[in-house]
Parts: sequence; structure tokens; C-alpha cells
Amino acid sequence: MSQLSEVGGWVEERLPKLLADNGVPAAAVAIMAGDEIVDTASGVLSKATGVEATTDSVFQVGSITKLWTSTLIMQLVDEGRLELDATVRSYLPEFRIADEDAAAAITVRQLLCHVAGFEGDIFTDTGRGDDCVEKYVATLADVPQLFAPGEMFSYNNAGFCVLGRVVEVLRGKPYEQCLREQLITPLGLTHTAHGPHEAIMYRAAVGHIPPAPDADPVPAPVWALAPSNAPAGSMLTMRARDLLGFARMHLSDGAGPDGTSVLSAASARAMRARQVELPELGLMGDAWGLGFELFDFPGGPVIGHDGGTIGQNAFLRIVPDRNVAVALLTNGGNPMPLYTELVGTVLRELAGVELPAMPVPADEPPAVDASRYLGTYSSSVADQVVSQDDEGRIWLERTPKGIFVELGEPVTKLELVGWRGDTMLPRQPEHGLHTPHAFVGAGAGPARYLHTGRADPRVSS
Repeated sequence: MSQLSEVGGWVEERLPKLLADNGVPAAAVAIMAGDEIVDTASGVLSKATGVEATTDSVFQVGSITKLWTSTLIMQLVDEGRLELDATVRSYLPEFRIADEDAAAAITVRQLLCHVAGFEGDIFTDTGRGDDCVEKYVATLADVPQLFAPGEMFSYNNAGFCVLGRVVEVLRGKPYEQCLREQLITPLGLTHTAHGPHEAIMYRAAVGHIPPAPDADPVPAPVWALAPSNAPAGSMLTMRARDLLGFARMHLSDGAGPDGTSVLSAASARAMRARQVELPELGLMGDAWGLGFELFDFPGGPVIGHDGGTIGQNAFLRIVPDRNVAVALLTNGGNPMPLYTELVGTVLRELAGVELPAMPVPADEPPAVDASRYLGTYSSSVADQVVSQDDEGRIWLERTPKGIFVELGEPVTKLELVGWRGDTMLPRQPEHGLHTPHAFVGAGAGPARYLHTGRADPRVSS
């Protein structure tokens, strides 16, 4: 028995208990070592129907879609039809955001590595037509600029919708058609869908969310986010094995399953080359490439991406130096223990790579002078107020806005404690994580941003 078979057998045996212990209705795992793939699945795709998950079940991959959009962009680079350091307006003259100077200066490269600097969590629904991405980009004209293009990292969903529109314009076809013709078909993927109208042809997972804090998750009231956000991750759905088919192409420096070049070796390597460093943010990468998250794990570099939609979470980790990859797809509950145990074991046993421990507050956290952190930080999806009580404890109250109100996201209040420098941790975990909250900018003065992957600007003291 090969080492891959042994690890796959262990995952298959362990998975049902991990689902039960963490309230995850179903999960699928696929593991690749060299040219061989093993996969397994367990649980139910929907608590409403009781349909069992199989290895052919499809789950939403969320923001892992950004790797597909990045690949579509790099194919255009290969064809000489696009330059990374050209401005977005070179291809979309109509591109507008609130800051005209920034709109004229932002480059394709800056969008790919999340340093464009404008507000990114914009989920406007512009319908279901082939023109929904085009219409979405037109709605960005009043979106604020948070910082100068290129200044820092701030995760930007809207930026990837703009990239999807660039693909549409240069190909002369809707994003969905580009995705199928340029990637899904050449890669020979048989269980990959774009949206509910295709996903219904397969055993499709339904997301589950808790109706109240600490309640068991139930089927979500909405299956997917708006089609207008497809290039950022609202539609793409697939089985775990198909996701590794995409990963294999990147591990093969752009070669498809029949040896045909889907992407040039130069572009495949460029996508995983370091472009921007990140604050210390826990699960998120240490740096970003042209689409890929880059992780500096003990034992060697790892690339990948995560995805989260309405009650579904996906994880992809690739070890290029060892030709190893693992995909984990879930549909609710707390997926983090599955990620740390299953993905951690796969990387350790097959690639000699260790997942670093997730951030956890110390029993006696370091004292913090919170004076430069206090105030309100705002984005289009939440207002976050940082305050200090009479006992000196520091609190963050988050009030959701927009689509997250519609989805029933509650107001939450977290106690923050000192961790490292200007970065604090919630005393209690959220969704299985003590997500680092970094206060950045302005030197010793009041922090300009609360950074949790997105840089939310201060709006009042």
C-alpha cells in the first residue's frame, strides 16, 4: 500500500467523527501526490433532504474561484493581449470608482494581488443575465478609495469582478463561457458547475448556517451569492477531485491532462511568486502572489486559497516542491478542526510540512495601551466600534450592514486582548478562530485602519 493510500484511508476513517464533533453536515476531501489522487466524502448534503455526500458531490468553492479568474487573466498575458502593469482603463475605459486619480492609475497587477486600495466587499446583485458582471462594474463609481493604489494589502472581492470583466471584454464572451472554454473543458473536469442551474445536475451541497449563536446549523435560506460576483467566487461549484485537477495543472507548470499547455510555465510560476507581504492574520497567507495565497509553513512553502460562501467553506493547499495538494470542501458547522487535523496530517505525512499553530490568546495576555485603537471603523458590510470599559477591558462591537443583515448576521461583541505589537486577538473564538485584529497606520497616532484581511478605515474617534 502506498503512503498516499494509507493517508487516504486514515482520512476516510477519521472524517465521520470530525463531522459529528464539529456540527459539519458534510465534507469531501481529495488528496494528490504525484500523479495519483484519492478522495473520500461523508455526511449529508442537506439536513432538509438527508441526501448523502459522495465523492462526486459538488460544493461551492467560493473565493478559490479567484485562482481561476487569475489564470484566465494570465492566459491573456500569454497571448500578448494583456500587460499586468497596464492600467485597468487600458482595457475598461469606463472603469470608475469615487477617486478619479486612483481609477486612472490602478493596474491589473494591483487587482490580482489585492493592493488596488478601494473598498472591496461590494455584493450588488445586478441580475442573472450575461451582462451582470458588466452592470456590476458600472455600480462601482461611488466606491471609496481606502488608500493609495499599491500602498498595502486589503482583500478585494470587487477587484476580481473587475478582472472578470477584463476577461469578458478581451474574449468577447461572458465570464461563465470563458471559464468553461478556457479552463473547465481543457482540464477535462466532469463535475464542475457554474451556478445553481448547472449544479442541480449533480449531487449538490447546500450551505448550513446557525439560526442563532451556538445553535445547530440549518439549511441556509439562500443557496448562493449574486451572479454578478462570479469572478470573485459566488458561483463556481465542483467536487474535490475536480479542484485538484485544476491544482495539478498549476503543479505541472500549466500543462493540462493531455500535455497541452493551458497556461505557460512562466505564467504558472509568476502566479505563485511573492508580490506583497501581509500583516499577521492567522489563517490568511503570509504573502500574496498573482492570485495565490503564499504560506511560509515550517518544512517548505505552500500555496493555495480558501473560500467561504453562504454556509460553505473550502480549503486548497498545494506544496509545489513536493507535488502534493489537498482540497477540503464543507457545508456548514465549524470546519476549522477539520482543516487543522485533516489538512495538517496530509501535509505532514506526504510533504513534510507542518501547519503552524493557529493564534490563541495567552492565559495572561500582554498589557495594551488601547488609546490609539479606540474609535469606529467602517466598511460597506459592517461598522466596528472599539471601546474600553471602566475595568480597562477592550471591546469590539460589530454591527453588520447590507447583505449580511439580509442573511441574518447578528450584532456581535468581542473582548480583544493583547497578542503581538499592534495586533490583538478575540478572547473567545469566532467560527473556531481567534482572528488577529491588526491596528495599522499613522505611526504612534490613532490607527488609520482595523485590518482583519480587509483594511477597514477609521471613521470617528
